[in-house]
Amino acid sequence: MSIDYDVALKIAKLSRLKLTKVQTDKIVAELSEVLHFVQKLDEVDTSSVSPMNMVIPIEPKQRPDNVDDGNYREKILKNAPSAKEGFFSVPKVVE
Repeated sequence: MSIDYDVALKIAKLSRLKLTKVQTDKIVAELSEVLHFVQKLDEVDTSSVSPMNMVIPIEPKQRPDNVDDGNYREKILKNAPSAKEGFFSVPKVVE
């Protein structure tokens, strides 16, 4: 399977790319090479390979899930344009 000029133009249009003729010719060649490589991968026998999600079997490190405000209230409120009683103060937007 290979990409022809019309398919490359359609892909470019869907990608919102404006390509010159030279660029389109280059894209046709490059996309055809990619498809050729993928076809080679289809020839590999993987029937004896079990599915995996990681190359090296390791257990992820778990940390306790503690909810905490970080104790930075004063530092955070210093960034606020206006703060009252330990909270951000914003103008009323609903009448």
